[in-house]
Parts: sequence; C-alpha cells; structure tokens
Amino acid sequence: MTELTCIVCPVGCRLKVEQGKEGLKIIGNGCRRGVAYARDEMTAPKRMLTAVVQVAGSERMLPVKTETAIPKAKIYAAMEEIKAITVSPPVMIGQVIKENLAESGVPLVATGTIAGEGCFKPLEKSLGSE
Repeated sequence: MTELTCIVCPVGCRLKVEQGKEGLKIIGNGCRRGVAYARDEMTAPKRMLTAVVQVAGSERMLPVKTETAIPKAKIYAAMEEIKAITVSPPVMIGQVIKENLAESGVPLVATGTIAGEGCFKPLEKSLGSE
C-alpha cells in the first residue's frame, strides 16, 4: 500500500493507494480530483518545475517555470538545460524562454519581467526634498 498526500487543493487529503487485480484502489480522497491525482501519481508522476536563469550582463536572475507539469523522470535533464540558459533583456512575463524543455513537450516560461537598457530613469530629486 502506498500513502500519498493529495496536492490538488489546500485540504491535503491523505490517500491510500493499493494495486489490486482489478486496478488501483484509492481511499481517503475527499473529492474526485483526489482519485485522478492518485492515479496519475502512481502511473505517470509529473511535477511543475520552478527555477531561475541568468540574465546577460546582470547579477539579477529571472524566475521561470514550466508551463505545465513535466514527467518526474525528466526533472534532472530539465534542470541541466536550465542551468545553461542565459537570457538577454528585455524579457516579459509569460515569454517562452525554451520550447520543449528536456524533450517533454512543455515550454519553459518567464514568471518575471526584466526591462531592457534605457528603461530605468534616474530619480530627478531624492525622496523628501522639494
């Protein structure tokens, strides 16, 4: 018997999954989504992946994530690809950074914005002075 904590919603139901002759027996779910989660977790586990990539010419990092969950078995390969990525500004939130990450069929997208050169104007007067 395998014990899981459902992560589909904040309730976090404790699931017990048993493989039988007639398929999976799932108990402890509070809703149908828990059954689907347990089935997927037992047959083809997937995870959302979040990370940061380098920004050319900056110490700042750009946060990124997979657009949808990728197979758990591909996470290591995906992280190796992400480590090699350097983006050049400007980058907008939601922009695809890499198509087909780790041959998963899932794109890597920016979850932050990095402005290009000339987008920052110096303050003309300091705060508190008039």
